[in-house]
Amino acid sequence: MPTMTAQQVLDTFKNGQYAPVYFLQGEEVYYIDCIIDYLEHQILDESEKIFNLTILYGKEHTISQVIAQAKQYPVGAERQVVIVKEAQDLQDLHRDAGQAFLINYLQSPNPTTILAFGYKHKTLSNKTTLSKVLVEQAIFTNSNRLYNNQLSPWITNYVTEKKMSISEKAIFMLEESVGSDLSRLAKELDKVILNLQPGDKITDTIIQEYVGISKQFNAFELQHAIASRDVYKANQIIFQLVDNAKNQVAIPLIALLFTFFSKILLLHQARDKSPQVLSQALQVNNYFIPQYMAASKKYSINKVIENINYLQEADMQLKGVAYPFVGEGEILKELVFKLLH
Repeated sequence: MPTMTAQQVLDTFKNGQYAPVYFLQGEEVYYIDCIIDYLEHQILDESEKIFNLTILYGKEHTISQVIAQAKQYPVGAERQVVIVKEAQDLQDLHRDAGQAFLINYLQSPNPTTILAFGYKHKTLSNKTTLSKVLVEQAIFTNSNRLYNNQLSPWITNYVTEKKMSISEKAIFMLEESVGSDLSRLAKELDKVILNLQPGDKITDTIIQEYVGISKQFNAFELQHAIASRDVYKANQIIFQLVDNAKNQVAIPLIALLFTFFSKILLLHQARDKSPQVLSQALQVNNYFIPQYMAASKKYSINKVIENINYLQEADMQLKGVAYPFVGEGEILKELVFKLLH
């Protein structure tokens, strides 16, 4: 059987096509969860699930127990569904005996069973016999994390499928606040979409309202103020952030600014400064390249390197490494001063 993408697998489900065995692996758990969720909730009706849906967990079971269940026949239904969640923790999956047991089943799987393994955060070595047999005999997916420059198209596509649109600034805010965790991105987008109507456009204002980002005094506005070297605005925001912080803000803020100045450094070092090349090098959407170009004119390469050092020092100071801890607020205020001057 061919190696398939998660979307291809979901498309076959929607067409009513199912295979006896699915092995879903990779660092990006979102796609694994999507397939597992479909198998768990969409294949069988509620009455069929009572006797024909089995959820097993890797830490609690062995391959032999999984196969024993897979060999059972459905009761009052066309098929049974057996799902192994956290399959990376199966007690004997990485032992010869366990692998041999699974390989033997793959050669002649029960045609009335859909057996799915959710193998998260890692991948099987493609050099093993088991991996090769899985590729040949099962539906095999490998879900890799998206690069930063792939997030914008993913968000746009996700929103489009919900019959809505989204602004570039809203995408930027989501990328910077949530990062590349697709499960979190989907959760935040679903929270927004739930409050809108088909055809609506998701704006940065809407993201601020439903994702919980303060409109005036947030990390993104601070980054923008620092990027434009607006001393008054940057100080106004950092004082508000520090004074009104309900949770720790320093570590994520430093991470955000470290990423920002690292991209400015890459921009300074780039020989080809065309938007397309810079978008690839900085792993950002073309829309944001002018903002980074403008910031690079405000900060020389030497100042950028100096600022990266300041950020690393502040990070160590917050963690109490080689520096006396003087309080998160004071560290951040001093950091912003150093970055700007």
